[in-house]
Amino acid sequence: MSDWGPIFVSVILFVLLSPGLLFQLPGQHRCVEFGNFKTSGASIMIHSLLYFALVCVFLLAIKVHLYLD
Repeated sequence: MSDWGPIFVSVILFVLLSPGLLFQLPGQHRCVEFGNFKTSGASIMIHSLLYFALVCVFLLAIKVHLYLD
């Protein structure tokens, strides 16, 4: 049996934390902008740090596991 938990967590967080898709932090005109489909270098850096922190929390601290037969 293989553990699919890390794969699902990583893919879902990658989609949700793509800069400009749901939100952008920092935005072009405001601190947080929602659904503008634009990005910047600072936004990419912030979203990648958020992604790394959340992946560490879910995979190392909470230990998410999903076994499919």
